[in-house]
Amino acid sequence: MIDNMKHAGQNRIQSFAFVISVCLAVCFAFVFISNIERNLGQCEVELEGRINPNDAPVESLVRLPGLGTERAGAIIIYRQNLDGKNAGKPAFQNFDDLQKVQGIGPKTVQNIRQWLKYE
Repeated sequence: MIDNMKHAGQNRIQSFAFVISVCLAVCFAFVFISNIERNLGQCEVELEGRINPNDAPVESLVRLPGLGTERAGAIIIYRQNLDGKNAGKPAFQNFDDLQKVQGIGPKTVQNIRQWLKYE
């Protein structure tokens, strides 16, 4: 009988310890996630200089604010399609030329304007 009471007491202590450890783990997870969310809002694009959309690789274009992989890929495809048709002229000679690419409008051009150069 005494052994059963000891065993029941140990089971209660172990259960209590388990519940406490799970609660602590959940609390730490919430703190960790909230820190990540806070830091994500502070991320800014840091480029070493301006890039030329006429020869920039997709990896550079993707880093531009609000561009993303689809729009960066569309720039590359547009540029490649015009390579032989423009008689040596670059596909993009100014900011307005970027708006010829599907998915890129005036607002997108305004957001990335400071990061671009045309040569």
